[in-house]
Amino acid sequence: MFEESIVGSDLSFLRISDEGVHPAAYQIIKGAKSFRLKVYIWNLTPGGNRRPLDEWRIQPTGLPATGNIVRFLPELDGKTALLGWNERYDVFAAFDVNKHLGPLGASPSIQLRENSLQQARLNGIACHFKGSEEIAFAVKPTYLSVYLENMESLHACGSSQQALVLLEAICNDPKSVDDRDIEQRVAAPRRFAIVSARKALRDANFSERVLAAYSNSCAMCGAQMRLLDAAHILPAAHPDSTDDTSNGIALCALHHRAYDRSLVTFDTGYRIHRNDEMERKLTESGVDRGLEAFRTQLFPTIAVPPSRDDRPSPELVAKVNILRGWHLS
Repeated sequence: MFEESIVGSDLSFLRISDEGVHPAAYQIIKGAKSFRLKVYIWNLTPGGNRRPLDEWRIQPTGLPATGNIVRFLPELDGKTALLGWNERYDVFAAFDVNKHLGPLGASPSIQLRENSLQQARLNGIACHFKGSEEIAFAVKPTYLSVYLENMESLHACGSSQQALVLLEAICNDPKSVDDRDIEQRVAAPRRFAIVSARKALRDANFSERVLAAYSNSCAMCGAQMRLLDAAHILPAAHPDSTDDTSNGIALCALHHRAYDRSLVTFDTGYRIHRNDEMERKLTESGVDRGLEAFRTQLFPTIAVPPSRDDRPSPELVAKVNILRGWHLS
């Protein structure tokens, strides 16, 4: 389940350890960036007798002893994930391994509350403050990349009450916290953690909404195969850009790159246009192999979401076409 979730959350991996070895070691890859990851993972089970009814736990057993002591050994040149998997809610629990570096004892267990699992199923990620500056998280598989890439910043929020309050709000709705909230309420040492968490969750929330609106299909050709991006129509770097679904479009990797490079676009009536001048230059340069197939695969108009509120904003479509030099009648 972990490896499938890695791929489903827009990451790729190379398994460094042999199959079946626990903890497993991976090289996690996203674009040009990568990091080494050690993964401890067990099933998440109910808390047991004389424990709160809403408690779930992992029981870290089966680990080899080091010097007659069983303990977690963090990855020195990378990250270490301490996870539980819950089949009832289809979410991961994620604990801060740095809070559990002592000897594990005869019957170890690490817990979080069921409400966190429920909230993660709804919102993608949820946090549970365990006390002693420790935060545990529940994470939906499609949000696993958000957690793994930002785990240090996320867990660091446990050392600040104000950061924790804002983190809970961000997990519920990333758009509910703005820069002024962070500036006014969080001390400087923890601002980076909150800003990083908010950006990651806003990006993941945008992607999930856009891909769902387009039924996980490319709006220009219909491709699926988990090769899709949630592309901003007006790029995120523009001051007028938003994270509204109406500023997004689901595109396969090929058509996302073609759209960003102005090889293709669409107008306010959703008609698709090819860049004849760019195509001519590709042909003259002898790098037009695949161009005919590219043309054939394009729909006449983009496929739009059923809900009108989710469809591309005509205002943003017109603005980005002007910015990219398109002259459409």
